[in-house]
Amino acid sequence: MARQFTPKVVTANALLEGDVVYLTADNSWSRHHHEAELIEDEAHAQLRLLKGESQKQTVVGVYLADAKAGPNGPEPTHFREAFRTRGPSNYLHGKQEYSNV
Repeated sequence: MARQFTPKVVTANALLEGDVVYLTADNSWSRHHHEAELIEDEAHAQLRLLKGESQKQTVVGVYLADAKAGPNGPEPTHFREAFRTRGPSNYLHGKQEYSNV
């Protein structure tokens, strides 16, 4: 029996800065997970993945990541993706410099 599709977001790394980015519904890239397009259909997810992969001048390492609907937009469901939302793991760098992590 086929597995049921779980919601996804398209994620990658910005080519120049290396920041984690998320594909939004208007085809732009955001550094904020909650602004990503939450994709709930497998066929649509594949099309959005292709859209992301076609932007080689902007991003690298494009893939689909599990997510769920949250009160302010998509939320990660896996530790790895939650970790990626916080930015680099070294102290006071990138997103961590401006947050209370």
